[in-house]
Amino acid sequence: MSTDKRKDRTESGRRAFLKMAGLTGLGALLSPLKGAAQPPGEFSAQDLQVWSCGGLAEAFIPANKAYEQHSGCKIAYTGAFAGALGKSLLASATTDVFAGRVLELAKKLRSADKMVYFKPLCFTEYVLVVPKGNPANIHSVQDMGRPGVKVVLAPDASPPGGAASLALLKKAGVQEAALNNAIVKGSCVQMVMGDLISGNGEVSVMERRLVHLPMFAGKVDTLDIPAQFQPPPPLTFTIGVMKSAPKRKLADAYVEFICSAEGQRYFTQQGFISAYSEKGLELTEQLGVKDV
Repeated sequence: MSTDKRKDRTESGRRAFLKMAGLTGLGALLSPLKGAAQPPGEFSAQDLQVWSCGGLAEAFIPANKAYEQHSGCKIAYTGAFAGALGKSLLASATTDVFAGRVLELAKKLRSADKMVYFKPLCFTEYVLVVPKGNPANIHSVQDMGRPGVKVVLAPDASPPGGAASLALLKKAGVQEAALNNAIVKGSCVQMVMGDLISGNGEVSVMERRLVHLPMFAGKVDTLDIPAQFQPPPPLTFTIGVMKSAPKRKLADAYVEFICSAEGQRYFTQQGFISAYSEKGLELTEQLGVKDV
């Protein structure tokens, strides 16, 4: 396939999604990224479209570069809000591989005959995040309800950021007290992180992956939250091959790489739990992450 034709196919798919995303008011969330030219391999001069939940971008970008080096394949990658991507795929948009958050979305794509199969990809987990040195002496999620503790939250953050944190606090029996202690109730989890780094706030609840982002790495401390308080729906990420993929062998090989030990390394480095680790296998069974 010529370079011009590859570009035409990528741009055509991108325009289809932008049209659909525009209808839902979320087109601005689209952020395509393409890999550089790599040495020839089994899939040299072929291209693959990969869409994923935006929260996975920091893992997919280096993983895609590694796969390009192995295979010679060109990857056109888009990371955006999974809900918008899923809605467009359930309508008329197409891609080759889709990695989304929330198991129910993968099941809907399978039931709608849009996806050939899916596999567990990775899991996220929520942790307590405190300033370096933990000046408020936080030990558990219940401490967020302790009088005088400066809590910072983002209850209005886009899904699952705000709702998941509130669900966790409710399961822990401390939601009302934590909200009463909140000196910040924002709409952006990254802004909340800034309050912790500056020392304005003393504790928050957010995904572990956020503390691995380059702008935050090494600037805060984390404490584990017991599994019984973790909100199940947003914990799961899956990856699957779409029925619209014109090169099934290429899409299958890519998914196999991402689910391999080498591919999973990029996700664990970004704070995710590999679906194929001991803990990941337990979560796969516990949360019922199985193809339909």
